[in-house]
Amino acid sequence: MKRTEWLQETRKMRFEEGYAGWDEGRLTQEEAARLLGVCDRTFRRYLDRFHEAGLEGLIDKRLSQVSQRRAPVDEVMTTVALYRSRYSGWNVKHFYSWYCRDHAGRRSYTWVKNALQAHGVVARAPKRGAHRKRRERSPLPGMMIHQDGSTHEWISGQKWDLIVTMEDATNEHYSMFFVEEEGTLSSFRGVDDVIAEHGLFSSFYSDRGSHYWHTPTAGGKVDKANPTQFGRALQQLGIEMIAAYSPQARGRSERMFRTHQERLPKELVAAGITDMAAANRYLTEIYRPAFNAEFTQPAAESGSAFVPWIGSGLDDILCEQFERTVGNDNCVRFENLVLQIPPDRHRCHYVKAKVRVHRYADGRLGIFHGPRKLAAYNALGKEIKQKNKVVA
Repeated sequence: MKRTEWLQETRKMRFEEGYAGWDEGRLTQEEAARLLGVCDRTFRRYLDRFHEAGLEGLIDKRLSQVSQRRAPVDEVMTTVALYRSRYSGWNVKHFYSWYCRDHAGRRSYTWVKNALQAHGVVARAPKRGAHRKRRERSPLPGMMIHQDGSTHEWISGQKWDLIVTMEDATNEHYSMFFVEEEGTLSSFRGVDDVIAEHGLFSSFYSDRGSHYWHTPTAGGKVDKANPTQFGRALQQLGIEMIAAYSPQARGRSERMFRTHQERLPKELVAAGITDMAAANRYLTEIYRPAFNAEFTQPAAESGSAFVPWIGSGLDDILCEQFERTVGNDNCVRFENLVLQIPPDRHRCHYVKAKVRVHRYADGRLGIFHGPRKLAAYNALGKEIKQKNKVVA
């Protein structure tokens, strides 16, 4: 029995009690009305309807009438047929965004959901789990950035990692791209995308992946005194790193990835995409702008906590850095490569000197002595001649 029907039956039972008490003189009309939860004037109306049609006269006549605002059957069937023919398997919210955008749909999300569920093409969602109190969002953009990766079969038969860097205050996705495997370089790329477009942010929130943190004991606390390559880079930029110790702590990221895993594979199939390069173009040009338009929320306060990045040298921070000692032949050994340091006007040679080898995202290498860049090399160790050496 529906709730509205149950309420009508309850009203009839209560009226019988009140009417009997009033008819026998045990209750006044005001007392009988209070028993029904109405005023005495409404009770007198009930009496008139009861005398005319009995208990059935108390039933709300609107329950037996078809609403004038009810959608035509043809429209309902067209919507259901559209879902079955082109969007089968999509969740309702994903389908609704395309229903409004590509098919000029004018009905509400609730109407679409109810229509699909009534015809059995979409299952009802299971009951939610135990209540958890969510952490309040940052009040301003730029106060906290989330980054995480998700391994999934985004294209049939191909598993890639999707790297997402998103804003805590608004849910806006600043960077999205696919890579073969999540790691230090992919994390650098996501941060670089944010700084290049918006500036420096205050804090960085992530899981305890080995490229983010050193964790001496499995499942234990991170070692903040022994940073990874990524941790060292964020220290140089003055950005605080915050580690999450449970999936629930990263609830917003987890929920977003569930949405991506539900939507992206279907959209990539619909677009006929079969390789990573095309998938990354789709993310940048179509998916991320549409996703942000639908899911970005306004920040709690106006303004921004981003600080503009001024100057150059960001590539020499967001890269892997390794300390080496120059050999007697004025060369540096690095991963089976021999990097010859060219003649320099500052010193005759750098034998026994401590230098840094920078490895960039594209495989290029650079050798630094303090703040000075001594030479640049391609991924094979061949020197790249530069007219003006860049000072970091």
